[in-house]
Amino acid sequence: MNPPAFRLPGMTLEKTTTILLTGGAGYIGSHTFAALIDAGYQPVILDNFSNSHPAVLDRLQQLTGQRVVRERGDVLHAGFVAEVLRHYACEAVIHFAGVKAVGESVQQPLKYYSNNVGGLVSLLQAMETSACRSVVFSSSATVYGDPASVPIHEQFPCAPESPYAQTKLMCEDILASLGAADPAWRVGVLRYFNPVGAHPSGLIGENPRGTPNNLMPYVTQVAVGKRARLQVFGDDYLTPDGTGVRDYLHVMDLAEGHVAAVQALLTRHQSFTVNLGTGKGVSVLEVLSAFERASGRRVPFEFAPRRAGDVAQYYADVSLAEAVLGWRATRTLDDMCRDSWRWQQTNPEGYEAGPDIPPRPGLRSRPNEPAQPAAVA
Repeated sequence: MNPPAFRLPGMTLEKTTTILLTGGAGYIGSHTFAALIDAGYQPVILDNFSNSHPAVLDRLQQLTGQRVVRERGDVLHAGFVAEVLRHYACEAVIHFAGVKAVGESVQQPLKYYSNNVGGLVSLLQAMETSACRSVVFSSSATVYGDPASVPIHEQFPCAPESPYAQTKLMCEDILASLGAADPAWRVGVLRYFNPVGAHPSGLIGENPRGTPNNLMPYVTQVAVGKRARLQVFGDDYLTPDGTGVRDYLHVMDLAEGHVAAVQALLTRHQSFTVNLGTGKGVSVLEVLSAFERASGRRVPFEFAPRRAGDVAQYYADVSLAEAVLGWRATRTLDDMCRDSWRWQQTNPEGYEAGPDIPPRPGLRSRPNEPAQPAAVA
């Protein structure tokens, strides 16, 4: 059974509100689509499918029982985005589209600045011409860099240590400047920590291409024998078991955080910046132990040297999100592991390649003209 839909306390929907999801076919975007449907919204997906799978659209229709409204295009094409916003009379945008691998950003910084920063500017231009001025921005806890202490509060100084993190902070600065120049803009910035897990149905989940950048999909691939063992980077941190501690957040809790952010913008008309996490730190070895309990499988691992830039502990102070949004994470580490395992078992090869997605009649799908098209979160 699916959990009850998230709604902001005291919130009543008087009509169907349409929300545009850029990068809505990606990992976080697809789960947010499902959460928005549960909350009574009409989400519209805009995606160029450069880093996502069209097959997710069929899964979402199966999951929600509703037709998935989608347009194929790139946020870098402001004119096309404006046309989509006007056609569907979108009242707000949740901006997921972008590229997101920290290591790759060090090797290809221009790809990250052009897509993440350029993509946001293009989107905001489209929104301005379409009289849509409410946006939820998918930011990242990486903007904090290496904090002096934990838990990490929103008032901590930002010191990004990679081009990826720098693009997120630059986007936050752009949004702050826009809000200062025009009070009509309402901006919700969500700095989230480590999303993991999958929808409990097993129909949608994290589908990395190539070697996973995140811990949980790597763990699941080792558990099913696709990879021989997991490398655990560092066993000599000043943590209880010597391995790195992170704030792992179930993707459905994160999706409901986006719903809460949209509701807050549309009903309270105030901008905000909040952390989304559980507020609890969990070590790598604790994740492995929980996953082995959930799956009944052993996960072989070996210790490897620390990676440059990794820190010992990284977890959120989430009190502001609860105060501003009325939101808090409710799912446990066991839930995260169980749902990740169900997704892996149900979809051993991830999403199978689906049919090409044609443009909707009346709207022109734009080709991916930029050399590095925007991907999805």
